Amino acid sequence: QVHVVESGGGSVQAGGSLRLSCVGSGRTTSTYTMAWFRQAPGKQHDFVAGISWSGINIEYADSVKGRFTISREKDTNIVHVQMNDLKPEDTADYYCAATQFGNIRRQWTEYDWWGQGTQVTVSS
Repeated sequence: QVHVVESGGGSVQAGGSLRLSCVGSGRTTSTYTMAWFRQAPGKQHDFVAGISWSGINIEYADSVKGRFTISREKDTNIVHVQMNDLKPEDTADYYCAATQFGNIRRQWTEYDWWGQGTQVTVSS
């Protein structure tokens, strides 16, 4: 069992930046593939960015490429996403997810553990 906790949400104006962090903890010495998803009101969970257990493979949704950067602290289940040039359409609840399987997955349901989310609001 892995416990996932996000932090770092908040409110910013368009063009601003935020850094979200995610910590996965539990009775494990393994590193997991982890990802960020977001859910706007009334919508499904959308993939934002993912990073493999090794940190070598990284993927982004087209909507955030060039603005968001995902990273992980070496050999840990601590992952960050630096979000720059934020837009009002980035407003959502952001969730971190982890999976014990190797590849980055883009579907919310393909992960094994999920956090409770952190809110990001971008005003115009």
